[in-house]
Amino acid sequence: MLEFVQSAPITEWLEKWSRGDASALEKLTPYVYDELRRLADAYLRNEREDHTLQATALVHEAYLRLHNVRDIEWKSRGQFVGLAAQTMRRILVDHARKHSAAKRGAGEFKLPLDRAENVGPNADTDLVALDEALDKLATEFPRPAQVVELLFFGGLTTSEAAEVMQARGVEISQRTVERDWRFARARLFAHINNDHN
Repeated sequence: MLEFVQSAPITEWLEKWSRGDASALEKLTPYVYDELRRLADAYLRNEREDHTLQATALVHEAYLRLHNVRDIEWKSRGQFVGLAAQTMRRILVDHARKHSAAKRGAGEFKLPLDRAENVGPNADTDLVALDEALDKLATEFPRPAQVVELLFFGGLTTSEAAEVMQARGVEISQRTVERDWRFARARLFAHINNDHN
């Protein structure tokens, strides 16, 4: 899944763009757009049919936010994937909050927390509650929280998440990503259940 983007010199173009080279952004845009589209498709694939945020709108919003990011010293494609996943998380949480407020709490935005690589039983999770629980998890256990962001919000597999974490300089194996994912899910469920009981 990641090979297509990796075949392009995406890190080199990101570095040139961050130094002000407009031609690098022109070369980078199709790859960035394709990567964002893949992430959005993976994320929204199993959503309820009537929810109002479509993949194209999510991609465009994420692209605009990422396009305006400055002062980043790009080191790897993995850094971009992580930032894209984080950006999509913020967009989706903002959307869920607006949607929930518009409905005055009715029809909350529900998501399966187990969509990454067959790691557990089905469960529906309110996105806003998940975001709050993930923020709590990140203060105590930053690495598992990053794993959740990559698997759940980034739509990556555990092997891809390990690759992205390694590109960020975190020594982690696919097996450790799987353990972190199981651990994080248990903690997130506990946070969500405690906060809503």
